[in-house]
Amino acid sequence: MGTATYDALETELLGHVEGPGDPGYDEARQIYNAMIDKHPAAIVECRDTADVMAAVNSGREQGLEIGVRGGGHSGAGLCLVDGGMTIDLAPMHGVRVDPEARIAQVEGGALLAGLDHATHAFGLGVPAGIMSTTGVGGLTLGGGHGYLTRKYGLTVDSLLAADVVLADGSFVTAHENRNADLFWALRGGGGNFGIVTSFTFRLHPVDTVGMGVTLWPVERTPEVLRWYREFLPNAPEDVYGFFALLSVPPAPPFPDEIHGRKMCAVVWCHTGDPERTAEAVASVREPAPPAFHFTAPVPYPQLQGMFDDLIPKGLQWYWRGDFFDRIPDEAVEAHAEYGAGMPTQLSTMHLYPVDGAAHNMGKDDTAWGYRDAVWSGIFGGIDPDPANAGIIRDWAADYWEALHPYSMGGAYVNFMMDEGQERVRATYRDHYDRLAQVKGRYDPDNLFHANQNIRPARQG
Repeated sequence: MGTATYDALETELLGHVEGPGDPGYDEARQIYNAMIDKHPAAIVECRDTADVMAAVNSGREQGLEIGVRGGGHSGAGLCLVDGGMTIDLAPMHGVRVDPEARIAQVEGGALLAGLDHATHAFGLGVPAGIMSTTGVGGLTLGGGHGYLTRKYGLTVDSLLAADVVLADGSFVTAHENRNADLFWALRGGGGNFGIVTSFTFRLHPVDTVGMGVTLWPVERTPEVLRWYREFLPNAPEDVYGFFALLSVPPAPPFPDEIHGRKMCAVVWCHTGDPERTAEAVASVREPAPPAFHFTAPVPYPQLQGMFDDLIPKGLQWYWRGDFFDRIPDEAVEAHAEYGAGMPTQLSTMHLYPVDGAAHNMGKDDTAWGYRDAVWSGIFGGIDPDPANAGIIRDWAADYWEALHPYSMGGAYVNFMMDEGQERVRATYRDHYDRLAQVKGRYDPDNLFHANQNIRPARQG
């Protein structure tokens, strides 16, 4: 990016451009996954939609590859492009709540922490994620699931409208009655179609919830997972619990004697009466005596932030994902094997429920391709030491390989690394061709390809 172009773009912006050699450049190019070490030619820190339009036009005219960063949680680091332009939405993090209409307008760079803070003041919320450091934009565009999914559906099921900057630098609004094809594609199709500068969400009642954690020795994984696969899908929609394999953090509320021990676990969120959470999950004692069991009423944002300090920015991590509609005995045995072999303290596996209210939408109502899935699985190798990068990568990839035969074939798009076009097609199933048509209409030259890319279909 030439100096004259750099300076010309800077003069157009309310925001700022960081380039190689600038004092803030190295910090600006850091994302959550420290395995990623990319060097964009320019990082454009946008403050409003006009800045985004100027950045898109400049990048397109200069022939630069463009990446878009919201929260920076992209495991594959797709928000950064070596020698290209990263359009950074982080300064655009405002949230405006209309409590009477139960609607929130959320800027494209907001984090879940900001969204939850603003909506919780009114006893409202959006079903989205399990970590408050996650970006609203990337999570939503991938479909979005979290603690409230069994009660209120996917994040995109609450999306009412989106403001979008397109590849030609123009601005449009998409909702059910305007640019409806684009609106359909944005609800699960990722960042392929433009840069969303504002999301409008329908809000749902949520205030204090029942939080719970149940731990069993990892040797009990077969019994616990066989119990869980029957219990959770048949539980009331107020009961959410994701199954995990983990090593116990050396911190409260866990007693000293189990710190560092490998365990299987269920992390609970109860959206019914929070004082009755223990009753709602009382059957946890059926598969085997828990090594630890704890429930308590907590404000919903506190639950959302529970893992933030455990998995901060700057760790090495590598993940793979898949959707599952069943957990056969063969899969149970594979989980037991790889759970016992977790290579580092932070490495983990989660099975997130995506049933309940998420099954109320028709399979073609949004771009999300797996309305019949019951769990969204993630196999995550995590460690602070770069020397362990190969170990955690191999464990996560091997674990995924072992479980993939029992999967539905595709993954939650936000849980994918750079895995090739076949995996992208598997993720969108029979929606892929329709998405390619929408891509061809709104981004025919594939300007926005630094993502899990849907290639544009030829128009006409």
